[in-house]
Amino acid sequence: MSFPTDRPAVWFVTGTSRGLGLELVRQVLARGDRVAATTRSSERLLAALGDGIDPSRLLPLTVDLRDEAAVGRAVQETTERWGGLDVVVNNAGYGFLAAVEETGDREVRDMLDVQVVGVWNVLRAALPVLREQRGGHIVNVSSILGLTAVPGWALYCAGKFALEGLSEALAAEVADFGVGVTVVEPGYFRTDFLTEDSLALPAETTAHYPAIRAMVRDHLKLQGGQLGDPVKGAAAIVGRVLAGEGPLRLLLGSDAHSYASAKVEALRANVEAAAGTAPATDFPAA
Repeated sequence: MSFPTDRPAVWFVTGTSRGLGLELVRQVLARGDRVAATTRSSERLLAALGDGIDPSRLLPLTVDLRDEAAVGRAVQETTERWGGLDVVVNNAGYGFLAAVEETGDREVRDMLDVQVVGVWNVLRAALPVLREQRGGHIVNVSSILGLTAVPGWALYCAGKFALEGLSEALAAEVADFGVGVTVVEPGYFRTDFLTEDSLALPAETTAHYPAIRAMVRDHLKLQGGQLGDPVKGAAAIVGRVLAGEGPLRLLLGSDAHSYASAKVEALRANVEAAAGTAPATDFPAA
C-alpha cells in the first residue's frame, strides 16, 4: 500500500468519542489529514475534541454500526465529500465481564453485533472503494484478548477471536489489490474502558463464581493505573499505517507482549504433544 504524499489522506474511524479512537482522531487531524469519525454521539465527540479543530477536515457521523444501510451511507458521504478513502479503522467496541453461564442471549447478540457484524458492515461498504483504487489500509482494533482468553472475558474474547480470524483471511484476500491489513492487539490502556460507564456487566449473576466477582472489582480499581499510554498507542497505529508494511499483528504494551508470549509457549507445547497422536486419524497411506 502506498500512503498518499501529494494530498491529505482520508481516514474512516469508528468508535471515536473516547479512548484510543478519540486520540487517533486527534493525531490524524494534527497531521493535516481528513477524518470521518463515527460515534454513537457526535456531540460527545466534538466536546471531547474541544476548540481549535478545523471543521473542514472532520466529518462527525452518528452511526449505528449494526445498521448496514446506515454504514453504507456514512462511507458514501465520506467519499463524496473528499473524493476517496485511504484508511479504515474499525475501533468500536466495549468490555463485558461475566462467566459464560451468566451471559444472556441478548448480551451475546449485542456484543457480536458491534464487534463482528458492525466490522463486516464497514468492510462491505469500504472494500469496493479500496479495491477499485488498488490501495488503502484497514486497521482492525482487536485486543490481546483476541489472541488469548482469561476467565470472565469469554464474550469479549469471542468477539475479538472472531475479528482476528476475519482479519487473517481478509489480509490474504486483499493483498493483490494493494490493500494492507493490520490487527492491533492492545493490552490495558489508560482510557475509560474499565469504568462503570463503559464496562458492561451481566443482568444477573450467580454465587458460583466468586473469583469472577473479585476480578470485576479488581478491574474497576485498576482504572487510572493501566500501563498503556493512549497517546503512544495511537501514534503507533498511525506509524504502522504510514509505513504501510509490517507484520499482520501490532502488539501494544509490555503486558500484551507477555500475554502473547505465554500463549505461544502453551500452543507450542500443545502442538508438540500432539505430534505423535494427530496422524492416528488419517486414512492409511496407499
